Amino acid sequence: MSSTAELRAAAVEVLRENWSGSATLPSRRQYPHQWSWDSAFISIGWARVDVARARQELSSLFLGQWSSGRVPQIVFNTDADPEAYFPGPGFWRSAAATGAPAAATSGIVQPPIHSRAVLTTYLADDSSPEARRFLRALYPQLRAWHNYLHEHRDLGGAGLVAIVHPWESGLDNSPLWDTMLRDDHGFDAGPGFERRDLLHVRAGHRPTDADYLAYVKLATQYRDSGYADTGLAEHGFVVEDPLFNALLLDADLCLARIAEQLEEDPAPHRRAAEGLHAALMDRLWNADRRQFAARDVRTGKLSEVATVGCLVPLLDPWLDPRIRQEVIELACSADFLGGCDYPLPSTALTAAEFDRQRYWRGPAWINTNWLVWLAARQAGAAELADRVARSSVALVSSGGFREYFDPISGEGLGAESFSWSAALTLDFLDQLDPAG
Repeated sequence: MSSTAELRAAAVEVLRENWSGSATLPSRRQYPHQWSWDSAFISIGWARVDVARARQELSSLFLGQWSSGRVPQIVFNTDADPEAYFPGPGFWRSAAATGAPAAATSGIVQPPIHSRAVLTTYLADDSSPEARRFLRALYPQLRAWHNYLHEHRDLGGAGLVAIVHPWESGLDNSPLWDTMLRDDHGFDAGPGFERRDLLHVRAGHRPTDADYLAYVKLATQYRDSGYADTGLAEHGFVVEDPLFNALLLDADLCLARIAEQLEEDPAPHRRAAEGLHAALMDRLWNADRRQFAARDVRTGKLSEVATVGCLVPLLDPWLDPRIRQEVIELACSADFLGGCDYPLPSTALTAAEFDRQRYWRGPAWINTNWLVWLAARQAGAAELADRVARSSVALVSSGGFREYFDPISGEGLGAESFSWSAALTLDFLDQLDPAG
């Protein structure tokens, strides 16, 4: 694409094409429903061009919130073929679960960037009565979501939120989970198991059949428990992830700012963020490898492979300056920004597990680039932030608005006309060139 204006116009067109009437589909062919953190990212792009639609995007998502405060990974689109995506509504059986909404949803969650998205959407139009009503309506739902995570998902008892499925991490097929997945020997996924993703994407770009079977086993066990979060016993996978917890820390601070706007008490949200800071440092800083790591709660072992999620704790405003600098140096090293032409790879380039084209095991993603860019800005690493923003724009300029990208060649991979790639490009462009 030859100009910023053309790139911006093309991004807006992707969002408009994927608009369902109440929310934005990640892509029409492969992902015909509403995904949780996708909608949060997408709303940030909409806020740049149509703030009313950004508000509707987020309000629509929260219609799928459970009474416990859980915000599900997927809210299923009733206009879509229920068999178009697996696992679909027939697999998750949310209607049979206590506290589920009227809408059909999945039972797992995704990373909590929603308070950041709501605050961004509000600030894009903060003088209007509609913005105020939106903020007032979403605040109790955000508070319930955060309370669910802090109160029901501290399965390790040390102040961090645990994920109970790799899909909850957002980095679904990351090599982080390889040693943490339990043996799936003898598990029968049943006659309803049919991988729909391979109808759209080459098998070499997606999780292996063995990995996918392990994921379905975990989801089946969680579903059959009634989506219970009462302790460790009912879960086959319990992991404290640095990306998820860093995003919750940032979201708690955003929620404190929302509370201030509404003249509510921000102190509980700040205390929650401070608690996450202390636990992140105590539990997830791998002093031997000088990087943040995921912890297997069952064994206490920290992951060793470096992934893009190791960089996101730069969002923590209380990081020790020495540790902050070490994370910045890792981001700029030959493992990530300094080792390829189209960063940031999702897995370190030097890792044995790196695969340049397989889902989350190496490809670059615009959403994780955006998270590292946001974190770098907040950490005062202006040069790192600028390089990530410019390389992200270069990715979509050369490879299109794809789901993910080969970090070596820049080739676009996965779904085409992918909504968060378009939405976050709008945010990058407006930050790089505010005059438009």
